[in-house]
Formats: sequence, structure tokens, C-alpha cells
Amino acid sequence: MPDAAAAARAAAEEESAFSHAPVAPDATAAYGTHPDQVIDFYAPRTARDAPAPLVVVLHGGAWRARFDRRHATPFADFLARRGFAVANVEYRRGGDTESEGGTPPAGRWPDTFADVAAALDALPDLVREALPGADRRRTVLTGHSAGGHLALWAAARHVLPADSPWRTAEPAPLRGVVALAPLADLAVAEELGACEHASLQLLGGPEYFAARRAYADPVLLLPTGIATTVVQGRADLVVPQQVAESYADAAAKAGEVVGLTLLADVGHFPLIDPAADACAVVAEEIAQLAW
Repeated sequence: MPDAAAAARAAAEEESAFSHAPVAPDATAAYGTHPDQVIDFYAPRTARDAPAPLVVVLHGGAWRARFDRRHATPFADFLARRGFAVANVEYRRGGDTESEGGTPPAGRWPDTFADVAAALDALPDLVREALPGADRRRTVLTGHSAGGHLALWAAARHVLPADSPWRTAEPAPLRGVVALAPLADLAVAEELGACEHASLQLLGGPEYFAARRAYADPVLLLPTGIATTVVQGRADLVVPQQVAESYADAAAKAGEVVGLTLLADVGHFPLIDPAADACAVVAEEIAQLAW
């Protein structure tokens, strides 16, 4: 259990991250018929001579329905003010009913994964219409927490098992991935009880967890051949540092170098909080891949 001071700091960080008013997008487009199958677009707020790189954001919230893309809109706007074109993706999350123990369910199998795959497949055409000034050749995929997991997974679709409906023939045309405190190793996350055992719920429960990991767990989908950086707060009580380290270690064993940026005295939420210094670090990590 964290000490009182650590818990108080984590609570203050969360309060700060959620204190910002949602920022309305410049455009919204659907990639499917379900109300959650939409993408919000933010045009870059600063003028540049060259087309702006595109940052695709996958929000976190433990894949649970109560957390939607709105809490990530200040982060999307922050990136737009840094000169990026931004696509903020919504996707289907857990249902509204409570699971055993009173915890809202995390994710929907297979809908959550199917939505992310469909959103990324539809994105080039949607961006061409909604953000004509974006340079799709310089696309960086980012995501926070559960969204960090989805970002790593989406970048690894070309190494999914051959019978996966989400497998692609070629790697995604990405400059790279910046995963923020990601649930990058579902087994380690489950051992640590991260996000109230959301990883177990995402895959449908204990009876499905082992079999479905091959289709869903980024740590088992290495190497990807895509430049990847993980940004992690050392003081994160929601998704502990060990999860990111396990992913980076697995990548190294697979012959791939994954950048791991560890931030001292930073918890889970400052990474997407425009008021926090850590958010500027995230923007710089994205810029290093995009520019």
C-alpha cells in the first residue's frame, strides 16, 4: 500500500488532470455506425511552412465506459498548440453494468480491438477530409494507460497471429509510437492488480485470459520494427513502473530497442495534464519521432 503522502500526491495529480474543461474539436468523423465509433480532429494552432505531423491519440481510462475521449481533449488541444494535427479516437469500452465486486467492466471483447483496428484503417481517408494540412507520412501514435496498451497493440497488428481478424499484411505507416504509462504487459499488470484488474476483464475473465493474450498483449507482439518510446512516471500508483520495464526488457530480448523515459516524482496523470511539466516532456518525445 502507498504511504499517505504518495497517495495524497497521486490524488492531487488526478484532480489537476481532470480539472481542465473539455476542448471542442474542429471536426468529428465517424468510422462506423456505433455512437462510439468516432474520431475528433484538431487542426494545428501554430502556423508552419511545412504540413503538420499527425498525432493519433488513444485515450485511457482502463477501457471502462465512464472514461471517454473528453478527458483527453485538453491533451489533444495541448498538442495542437504545439503545432501538431491531432486525431482523438473514441472506441467501445466496458459496459455500464457492474461486474463482481462492484467494479465497472473493462473493455469489450472483441469490440474494443475491432474498433481501434477499424479507426486506424479508416484514418487516412478521414484525415484527408478533416485535416487537409496534416502530413500523414509523419504519423505518431500515442496513448495513455489503457490507451497506451492500444497504441502499442495497433502498431503491432502485422505481427498478430495469422488467424487474427485484425492482422495486417504490412506494418502500419507510422513514424513511431509514444506510449504513456501503458498497460504494455497484461500478465504483469494483472499480477500487480493495475487498474483494478482491468487487464483480466479486457480479455473476458480468467477462462479466456491465457488464450487471448496472444491476440491482445503487446509484450507478446515483438519485435514490431516500429520506433517506440515508453514514457513512465516513477511514482505511478495506477500502472506501476514494473509494467513498462517488463515490456522494454521483452523488446530487448526480441532484438528491438524500446526507449524508456522514466520521470522522477511523476505519477500516472501528469503525462496528459497540460499544466504539468511531464506533459511537455511527452510532447517533446512525440516531436522527436514526428519531425
